[in-house]
Amino acid sequence: MSKCILIADDVAIIRHRVRELFEAQPEFEVCAEAENGREAIHKARHLHPDLIILDLSMPVMSGLEAARILRQIMPTVPIILFTMFSGESTREAAESAGIAALVSKSEPATTLVDKAKALLN
Repeated sequence: MSKCILIADDVAIIRHRVRELFEAQPEFEVCAEAENGREAIHKARHLHPDLIILDLSMPVMSGLEAARILRQIMPTVPIILFTMFSGESTREAAESAGIAALVSKSEPATTLVDKAKALLN
């Protein structure tokens, strides 16, 4: 049975590319996309994904704000922060928000898939 992934990023082309990346893997299925943190929370409550991928900087609600709420309502669902901002302060903020992994958008795309596989196995 494939693992359901929720992708939240305010840039449509990034959501599309991440969807393609995961749907090329037989063990994953993208169950939803969201444009901001608030929408991600709403969709996560209804769809109960196995993994959530959040962008850091989004309108309405950031990935860090969404992660804090998602941790409360879905404490066992791993969250990956997929962002251009990967400095030490971002890493510390991600850890304090309960994010399981941080992947920079400048890293090879396979890094994101590898982290997802590691978190779900």
